Amino acid sequence: MHRSLSSLTQRIERALDERLIPAIHRDVEPVHVEAAHLPGEPVPAGEGLALTYTPFAVGQPWGPAWSTTWFRFTGEVPARMRGHRVELLVDLGFDNAGPGFRSEGLAYTADGAPIKGIEPRTAYVPIARRAAGGERVEVYVEAAANPRFTGAVSPFGDRETAPDVPLYRLDRAELAVLDEEVHGLVLDVRVLHELARELAEADPRRHQIHRALELMLDEIDVADVSGGARAARSRLAGVLAAPAVPSAHRVFAVGHAHIDSAWLWPVRETIRKCSRTFSNVVALADEYPELVFACSSAQQYAWLRQHHPQVYRRVTEKVASGQFVPVGGMWVESDTNMPGGEAMVRQFTQGKRFFAAEFGVEPREVWLPDSFGYSAALPQLARLAGFRWFLSQKMSWNTTNRFPHHTFWWEGIDGSRVFTHFPPADTYSSELSGRELAYGVRNFAEHGRATRSLLPFGYGDGGGGPTREMLETARRVADLEGSPRVSVRAPAEFFAEAEREYPDAPVWSGEMYLEYHRGTYTSQSAMKRGNRRTEHLLREAELWCATAALRAGHPYPYDELDAIWQETLLLQFHDILPGSSIAWVHREARQTYARLAERLEALIDPALTALTGAGSVPLTGNAAPHERAGVPALALGVQRAVEAPPVSVRTGPDGTVLDNGLLRVRVGADGTVSAIRDLVAGRDVLRAGAAANVLQVHPDTPNKFDAWDIDEFYRNRRRDLTGVTKLMVDTADPRQARVRVTRHDGDSVYVQTVSLAAGERVLRFETEVDWQQRETLLKVAFPIDVHAAHSSSEIQFGHVRRPTHTNTSWDAARFEICAHRWLHVGEPGYGVALVNDGTYGHDVTRDPPGDGLGALGTTVRLSLLRGPRYPDPDTDRGTHRFGYALVCGAEILDAVREGYRSNLPPRERTGANPVAPLVEVADPAVVVESVKLADDRGGDVVVRLYEALGGRARTRLTVSFDLARVEVCDLLERQNAEIAALAPISVDGRTVDLALTPFQVVTLRLTPAGR
Repeated sequence: MHRSLSSLTQRIERALDERLIPAIHRDVEPVHVEAAHLPGEPVPAGEGLALTYTPFAVGQPWGPAWSTTWFRFTGEVPARMRGHRVELLVDLGFDNAGPGFRSEGLAYTADGAPIKGIEPRTAYVPIARRAAGGERVEVYVEAAANPRFTGAVSPFGDRETAPDVPLYRLDRAELAVLDEEVHGLVLDVRVLHELARELAEADPRRHQIHRALELMLDEIDVADVSGGARAARSRLAGVLAAPAVPSAHRVFAVGHAHIDSAWLWPVRETIRKCSRTFSNVVALADEYPELVFACSSAQQYAWLRQHHPQVYRRVTEKVASGQFVPVGGMWVESDTNMPGGEAMVRQFTQGKRFFAAEFGVEPREVWLPDSFGYSAALPQLARLAGFRWFLSQKMSWNTTNRFPHHTFWWEGIDGSRVFTHFPPADTYSSELSGRELAYGVRNFAEHGRATRSLLPFGYGDGGGGPTREMLETARRVADLEGSPRVSVRAPAEFFAEAEREYPDAPVWSGEMYLEYHRGTYTSQSAMKRGNRRTEHLLREAELWCATAALRAGHPYPYDELDAIWQETLLLQFHDILPGSSIAWVHREARQTYARLAERLEALIDPALTALTGAGSVPLTGNAAPHERAGVPALALGVQRAVEAPPVSVRTGPDGTVLDNGLLRVRVGADGTVSAIRDLVAGRDVLRAGAAANVLQVHPDTPNKFDAWDIDEFYRNRRRDLTGVTKLMVDTADPRQARVRVTRHDGDSVYVQTVSLAAGERVLRFETEVDWQQRETLLKVAFPIDVHAAHSSSEIQFGHVRRPTHTNTSWDAARFEICAHRWLHVGEPGYGVALVNDGTYGHDVTRDPPGDGLGALGTTVRLSLLRGPRYPDPDTDRGTHRFGYALVCGAEILDAVREGYRSNLPPRERTGANPVAPLVEVADPAVVVESVKLADDRGGDVVVRLYEALGGRARTRLTVSFDLARVEVCDLLERQNAEIAALAPISVDGRTVDLALTPFQVVTLRLTPAGR
């Protein structure tokens, strides 16, 4: 044979593009178009339909950024379309782009009922399945002029900065006949052509398909594609009927539409994206009974229920029929690196409770396909919340090391395991193309041991979901020679079969660190600080309100706490808290954090008033889990005076020396800390000749994703900020001395305060920055004189240890790491902790001795600010405050204690008497994370605690009220025999004895006597 196969490929593709696809719709009939423009916020459908409409022409521009245009399309189905399937075709200016990232709309009937979304790939509205002719057409489309972002610096990220110019043009509005035979032919050709391209050159099947396609092309009459479509399809029937080989890989395909709850659009637009996508899904489910659509994020269902109740009713029907499947059981698909322990619990409990209440279902799979790495605390929390399985695919984005498994057990810091799967097609938005199917089979790491994988299909990120073309493709590849066998199934079916087939899957232990998007620990500093503060205010609100409810009969604010938790959890979405959204999103988030703080303070203050009563006794509220200055944990009491000498201050030519008898600190003339002497341990804390609290700036120009990434080459250049504008020593308080230095660098201003208090081995720092730098990374460095083989970083309910060396590529890739309230480094006998009150990004490096001989030092740095240009060109511009402290001579327990203290400042007030805590724990290694009333509103007290050191602990919980019953329960506060067996307890009066294993989380439900 002499014909080049490449010429056949070109012939096929040209026929598709120029002959077949354009013939899918025929016999077009223009419709009359009118429009009404809304420059501001969207309005409900009832108001939109009642607007004043004026004539509008195809080809006319519409839609300045973030505006809404309501279109009215009217007409009549011509008699010549009788007996055919008729659709209204609407192109809002799609320019052949994919869905979710530009103009899109939702179609309504004349009485305001949603029909389906109008987006690229689904730009049609069904008019008649079999037209009679003469039907009146009146369709409204709420069209959103969402701007398209390309990665370049853009003013469109906020309506306050977006230019007021139309972005789109109405390119099409006409009735047309859907030629189902031509449509079927296009799908036949695509499936076979894509399959053949993936088969080996020498594979006979490839040549059989090519021969059939060639015969099909010969059959086509370009002058009458419709008339020849049936005969052309007959040429392909044989190769389409050939069954898959018995050993073919099995793909469980599930419809999906990963909708980012905010990203390149504000939350208000996500609400509309959900309505469009879910309208598409329920409409498609009517036509394709085999469709199974997996949808996570209870928040998105809640939005739909509130804003689009008609669509929500249809979703509820499809949930009942098994076609619309709630998965994930979380409030949103959150980040998992930065949310605190209790927040991760509430992601699960709020999500699961919503799904149970609304649909009577309980998902068993955690569904996080796009979050930026996965905390080692998740396996335990997932199991305690009733999950067994975990899905993601984000680890395929690693830039250094290939993750070794697709199906495996993931083991957390406590030893708990979840059965985990990563779809080997490396996507959560497949089109079911031949390329994706073939790649998934080739890439699957478990061949020979497992025979099946999962594949979510449907347009995502900006929504859209599955299309009829995808479902038609699924039908064709269900049992097709050369292809994996594809069946549309629910995720739970896949996981059950996969676990049954492969119970001895390999184990991955510890965190799943994403070797990408390391900048998200730092970008948009206000998100980090707002999150941290809100989490701790919520802890306080629940603690003091529960205490006041039991002690004073104060009403417990169930509804308000639920509402605040839900808003907080939304802000932990994996493009909000990480700081990777447009300016509009982060502007609104800053405003929301401010409102949440006000609402929480409005709960805390009356609860404390109810507890303390009227009086003049000076009281201190201590919401931290450890005693502080004589005030018990979780109580209000009278602080005892610190029995320690005052802080002495000496100023000389080499700087200022602060000495409290425990630490002697020298602040140099340049305002940096040049020496710290631990007088208790008799050793220097800092490496000889090195200064601490040094602000360092680096160029920050990552290769690809500005707000997301810090690339390792940023370290190639560094500049220390040591210039001094002003230095001031504050000795007004003999119990605490301060040195304050002001620096200017370019247009940015830095004010750093170093403070040493009497009786503490803690050196505290506050840094205020008026940040004006762009594409610059700001860090603060602490060169510690310890030979640390690893660092320990706080995560949810525990900590992880990471090597400080770079022996392997896995170690080297962790050049930027996440820690919560503290990071600890040490050597046998001595350690230091760096605690903070609102940042997450860190790096830890080894400092070799000058000539290569001698002990190593360890430098710990906090990442404070960045200046990425995309997607928010003004990221972090403005004023910021950072609080952090160096805890000298610290063990892990000291780091835990000081981390809580730094984030839970004492509350000073006057009252009648001290207030004892509801519960007390004897062992300081066992930390109380939450005290609250039970969510079922029955009046029980829920106490969540954990072992914090990574060892075993036996402790006694003392309760301040009589007990009727004590139960170990799951995170949803339900009885669970399996979980209770892991934490045996003995109860004697008001005491509960319990034993905990390393990092174990235990939830106790305490029923007060008489309730």
